[in-house]
Amino acid sequence: MSQTFQLVVVSAGTGDPSSTRLLADRTAASAVSWAAELAARHGKEMQVNVTGFELREISADVSTALASQLISPKLGNAVAALAEADGIIASTPVYKAGPSGLFTSFFQVLDNDLLIGKPVVLAATAGTARHALVADDQMRAQFAYLRTLTVPTALFAAPEDWSDPALKTRIDRAALELVLLMESGFARKIREESWQSYQHEFGSAGTVSAAGSVSVDLDTDLMRLATGGSAD
Repeated sequence: MSQTFQLVVVSAGTGDPSSTRLLADRTAASAVSWAAELAARHGKEMQVNVTGFELREISADVSTALASQLISPKLGNAVAALAEADGIIASTPVYKAGPSGLFTSFFQVLDNDLLIGKPVVLAATAGTARHALVADDQMRAQFAYLRTLTVPTALFAAPEDWSDPALKTRIDRAALELVLLMESGFARKIREESWQSYQHEFGSAGTVSAAGSVSVDLDTDLMRLATGGSAD
């Protein structure tokens, strides 16, 4: 049986090249290698197709979506890619002891249920090892709210880590965990068996669907009251 998985890399790095994207790309490459190794080991066909996008290229679109709920074609394409993803690598630089505002804002504009059950590798980079717990302490909480399956191993890289063999060990471990979760098909089974049991509710910036549109019924008593109108 042949299995093909779609892996999407989301990077909030601001430079070109970017250490944030480098960490994500190395993890994606390791996932591709693990898929090939596991397929050979168990006598089956399995491959991982990798696509990715830089949030800095759609930063204005994200801001517009937060402020006005207007979804640009570029942002819609990014949302659609995540909707079709079997796995995600989410990588951000650390600013002010937390994930970048752009990174946080992007995931805030998504439908609350868009990523349910999808396996995610959390990755962060910073200029000092003092921020090593950001992925586990802050990013994991955000993705728990989105009800993803974050892999046990979170990744962090400060400048001194790039020459440390331990970083590659962690990358390979996180990548293997990601491939095994993708192979389980849990997210697909959730959609097939119990998708309608979730609320798909109005989020902090509107509900951005897989098609990239905002699907919120504003013509309700609650929404009219929320915007200063009358419920009558």
